[in-house]
Amino acid sequence: MTVRDEETGQRRPEDEPGTGVVTAFGRQLKLLRVRAGLERPEFGKRMGYSPETVASIEQGRRIPQARFIEKADEVLGAGGVLTALKEEVARAQYPAYFRDAASLEAKATALNIYAVYAVPGLLQTEDYARAIFQMQRPLLGDDVIEQRLEARLARQEIFNRRPAPLMSFVIEEAVLRRPLGGRRIMQGTLEQILLTSQLRHVEVQVMPTDREDNAALGGPFTLIDVDKRQRIAYAEVQDDSRMYIEVTRVRELEARYGILRSQALTPSESSAFIEKLMGEP
Repeated sequence: MTVRDEETGQRRPEDEPGTGVVTAFGRQLKLLRVRAGLERPEFGKRMGYSPETVASIEQGRRIPQARFIEKADEVLGAGGVLTALKEEVARAQYPAYFRDAASLEAKATALNIYAVYAVPGLLQTEDYARAIFQMQRPLLGDDVIEQRLEARLARQEIFNRRPAPLMSFVIEEAVLRRPLGGRRIMQGTLEQILLTSQLRHVEVQVMPTDREDNAALGGPFTLIDVDKRQRIAYAEVQDDSRMYIEVTRVRELEARYGILRSQALTPSESSAFIEKLMGEP
């Protein structure tokens, strides 16, 4: 199966909207709107969206956000018919290969993330994420870019969740020095990483490039604690992504992550490093 890197946004065939639950939701929305006797312009006005946006959603070309679904259900008097599809529609906004991981991430009790190529999606600013999507080849359409942005930024609600999940990031120094989107955008991203690292349930560590040992040269991966009894590993390398639930494999990656943390700068050293990096010309 051809897939796509969630952090860099590389396009893959199954990423495109317009099938399955998104199409079904769009048809249901149109039926309810017509039954309510509302033309698209009037419905859009009540919803706070343009008629073009409503048409895109009804035709399955755009995936609606949760707030749209909730308001549409209320405006159309759908009695929960639309909100019943909210969770499945939310899954559809991610690339097919990432949907299961996104669902697990949203309800995780702990996350451990090793980043090698780009700033992790959970730490990306809107400008950084947009720059990544805009530099993809073949080019992504404007609607797809905005859809991907909404989905990525929605993932960051995890930082406001209560109870808060414990979150650890180990980021390669090269990632922080690579000015994707330009130096201004990278400066903003470094600032966001620094601010996020100050949250009580978040730890960010930098892996210096000059370290002579690195326990995870095989590439980036994420450890997701679903509950106290189960930990799942998720890995992406080139055009492949895998979810590991087999205990032996998960424990191997757990061991690597533990060693990585011991090899990287401490959280306080990492904050000082990022501050110093922000001050470099």
